[in-house]
Amino acid sequence: MHYFEELVSSGTLFTLDALEEMNLKSIEELQRSGSTIAVRSTQMIQLQKTILSIGMFSMFDSVLQERLSCNNGFDAAKKLLLQMEKVELHNRFNDFICAINVLKHGHGRSYNKLLSKVEQLPYKLKLPEENLFDEGDVSEISTLIEVDDKFVINCSELIELVSKEIRNKTLY
Repeated sequence: MHYFEELVSSGTLFTLDALEEMNLKSIEELQRSGSTIAVRSTQMIQLQKTILSIGMFSMFDSVLQERLSCNNGFDAAKKLLLQMEKVELHNRFNDFICAINVLKHGHGRSYNKLLSKVEQLPYKLKLPEENLFDEGDVSEISTLIEVDDKFVINCSELIELVSKEIRNKTLY
């Protein structure tokens, strides 16, 4: 069987391409009419990107637990990254773990942690006083993290990078 991270990378690109095709059709429909179906379709596409991101990270935690024989794959991976002095990768990985936690749970510890460094994040975090990321965007769904294609691809790339480093260290 192929490595999980290879499948995630291919699957992410495949899914984003399919969603983009659907999105273009929905936007075309919105140019002709403001139908509820077209608006709902654009929101569904955004929701699918969010589900894809949460799903790939959740499965990665499970894969890490198995590969590293531990109960918390993310904690074990982060410890290994620090041992290998991959501090920048560790910090980026942790920022995305927090983002996924915010997508799953909303406000809480991860959200507060991200708020303290909002200017350095590679994605948009909704601030407490904000209601929308982009007023007038009918595709926007209610999340505290803006999940666009870049965010989804960053999730996939991080899984690949972290996997590669851990594989080099542990030879799993």
